[in-house]
Amino acid sequence: MTGGTIRALGLAGAVAAASVAGATGAQAGAFGLREQSAQGLGVAFAGAASGGAGVSSIFWNPATVTMRPGFASEQSLSFINLSGEITPRVGTAPGLLPFGDSGEVGQGAVVPSGATSYQLTDRIWIGIQTGAPYGLVTKPRQDWAGSVYARSSRIFSLAFNPVIGFKVNDWLSVAAGPSVEYFRLTLRQAVPVPGVFPGQYPSGFLKGESWGVGFTAGVLVTPAAGTTIGVGYRSSVHHDIEGSIGFPDPRQAIALGQVRANLNTPEKVSVGLTQAINPVTRINLGFEWDNWSRLGDVGIVSKALGVTVNHLPLNFKDSFFYSIGAEYDWSPNLTLRAGFGYDNVPIDVSNRSARLPDSNRYVVSIGGSYRWSEKVLLTASYAHAFFDRGLLLAGPGRDYNIGNIPLAASTDVSADVVSVGFRYQWDAPAAVVPAPLVRKY
Repeated sequence: MTGGTIRALGLAGAVAAASVAGATGAQAGAFGLREQSAQGLGVAFAGAASGGAGVSSIFWNPATVTMRPGFASEQSLSFINLSGEITPRVGTAPGLLPFGDSGEVGQGAVVPSGATSYQLTDRIWIGIQTGAPYGLVTKPRQDWAGSVYARSSRIFSLAFNPVIGFKVNDWLSVAAGPSVEYFRLTLRQAVPVPGVFPGQYPSGFLKGESWGVGFTAGVLVTPAAGTTIGVGYRSSVHHDIEGSIGFPDPRQAIALGQVRANLNTPEKVSVGLTQAINPVTRINLGFEWDNWSRLGDVGIVSKALGVTVNHLPLNFKDSFFYSIGAEYDWSPNLTLRAGFGYDNVPIDVSNRSARLPDSNRYVVSIGGSYRWSEKVLLTASYAHAFFDRGLLLAGPGRDYNIGNIPLAASTDVSADVVSVGFRYQWDAPAAVVPAPLVRKY
């Protein structure tokens, strides 16, 4: 096998692994998505681990399944409008500078999610939460200064998380359950070909999918009436991503065969506090830690050769999310919300890529819920994320390097999220006494 083929295989393998990390999450660092609850969005997901995100709080802390008596279902639909531009600057290969910036890289995406809780006995609950924990879509112009690093990134993920919760006593609940995740992805980028004008570089692509299994666990404590503290844990999920490769030269595609990339998603620890200030006002606090640093360098393996042919140096840092929110019951049927969050993401100039132009961001949100009937609760929320401007460096001497083609650029990103949801109470259960937290909605 020639050196050129080995390099092409390395590029294809990098595409395989980058496809998992190739979409910017609107509300979570790196390629994470936090949009699992319309109610939670209204308070910037503050107190999600202590029940502030409704039935969907199961995503952050499965022990919250014990907070609601009877049989309840909740569905949310979030529209994420990511807006971003990558502008090349001095330091980019001179022959590529005339091709200019990326144009609008953001693409609108709809993220559905849902949760159901069912009370079996006065102490045992079962539930399930479904949603997309990772992924989004980015697509710069076909030919721009950094097209060899990114032309389009698409990822679809779906997680199923059944749980069982146990109310130990009046002030303590615990829960746990498996988490089954699915990935499907497609990634495209320009492939440098000797003798071909850069504006006419053909595209290479990779399509792949993977299933993985992890678990969630959590505890919920009610030390006093009106005070709820929750701690939840989502384990890492191992994904063995297998992909098919498309290259301009069919002989290359045949010689390359398939590649695989082993990637472990980060563990997540969520802490929430919900405090009732008076009968109609509550304050929520939230903290999340994601162990992104566990990704490190992702090895790219040729299934045909059985050897590692390249590495994807993600080298992420850990991320930390802090949030505060408030809820006010304007009337017995209407609850208003507002929140603020700060996301210290795992991306900086050392590991920022054209596929993942992420940076620290501030999140401001508002929302409300209206009780349509005794069984139906309607919710709507809006959030805007302000991203810090970032610097992107790739090429010789950098972790991200394709064909020794230098790319220096600045990134400008923002995001708007609109989420709507409804909750349906299938029965008319008697209230659990004492309830972990008395809510009017």
